[in-house]
Amino acid sequence: MDGNRRALLGAAALGAGGLAFTRAASAAMAPGTDHGDPGEGGFARKAEQLPPGATVAHHDPKDVEGMPDFRFSLDGNRPKITSGGWAKEATVHQFPISKGIAGVHMFLNPGAARELHWHAIAAEWAFVIDGRCQTVVLEPSGASEINNYEPGDLWYFARGHGHSIQCIGDKPCHFILSFDNGAFSEHGTFSITDWIDVTPKEMLALNFDLPKDAFDAFPKGEAYIQAGPVIPVSQALDAPWPKESTHKFQLLRDRRAVRDFEGGTFRLATIDEFPAQKTMSGGLMVIKPGMQRNLHWNVNANEWQYYLRGKGRVAIFGSGGRGKVAEFSPGDVAYIPMGFGHVIKNVGDDDLEIVQTWDNGKFEEIDLDKWVKASPNYLLTNNFAGVPAQTVEKMKQA
Repeated sequence: MDGNRRALLGAAALGAGGLAFTRAASAAMAPGTDHGDPGEGGFARKAEQLPPGATVAHHDPKDVEGMPDFRFSLDGNRPKITSGGWAKEATVHQFPISKGIAGVHMFLNPGAARELHWHAIAAEWAFVIDGRCQTVVLEPSGASEINNYEPGDLWYFARGHGHSIQCIGDKPCHFILSFDNGAFSEHGTFSITDWIDVTPKEMLALNFDLPKDAFDAFPKGEAYIQAGPVIPVSQALDAPWPKESTHKFQLLRDRRAVRDFEGGTFRLATIDEFPAQKTMSGGLMVIKPGMQRNLHWNVNANEWQYYLRGKGRVAIFGSGGRGKVAEFSPGDVAYIPMGFGHVIKNVGDDDLEIVQTWDNGKFEEIDLDKWVKASPNYLLTNNFAGVPAQTVEKMKQA
């Protein structure tokens, strides 16, 4: 090969290399994209440095799912009403983001009872808002427990365990129910009256040692919440199960539940404080006016919030450049998927009260300010390029 031919090929190779470099640099720096050419950067152990790209990454909408709505008006929903009270629900069918947790607001008139029933696909967690009620639960072992509740108390029934709820005293009782399956619906529970109604009478007669015609008097359909005579609190049997795994927890009375923070109070029951509560955690958060529960995320569970009082603003972060802000009033629910960053601020004049549940018995969260404090300054100044060092230092001291 003569010198002229070698020079020509060398120039061609240099030109191809320069063109590739220019193409890679322009692709990296082009607005709206940070994708280079396929295979750039090498393969396996032969990976290599590429020219610098943009200072921030581009998130192509085609690669990132849209941010779903995370607010729903539970109490604005249509109630299911029967002779003794009503119930409203928020499931994944009405509130698509809430895949892990469904919720119900139930109201019992004095003397009324949510009949004997069970849930095939979800455990039940409850927070009593007002009034008094009694639950009866039966476990597969045959063990049963009868408990009386007042405002601020919790109960938990495992999936498939039979239970009932009855208002006691002359005042109505209402409570928030959470279920560890977003597909759960109150309209699909397994109720005793419904079962008896659809079972042949000769089989019922054999089961209960009664004549067949005795079942003519039973309800023709599901009673659901049945009206009844008022039961004085003093006459309501209370037969707690004498074991650590009782189904009742007094959230507002038990000192183990206290987890206060700057700007508010937090009462929380996890499996550690409430051993029966194996698949869920829950509690009550109160945030003072103008204050907030700072930026954090839940490591191992979805979060469901019911707004009991006040006015709140929630900002969530869903990765990939996605964020959304919504305002909440009494009767609203919020759903924060596991791992989504979020912050809750009281933007009203009254205390902001929120009933919160998580679909995991172990409660785990990480606060952003604690992560910042744990990180070296040189890492933070690298992450926040262009931010003055004194600003970064002040963030660590907050």
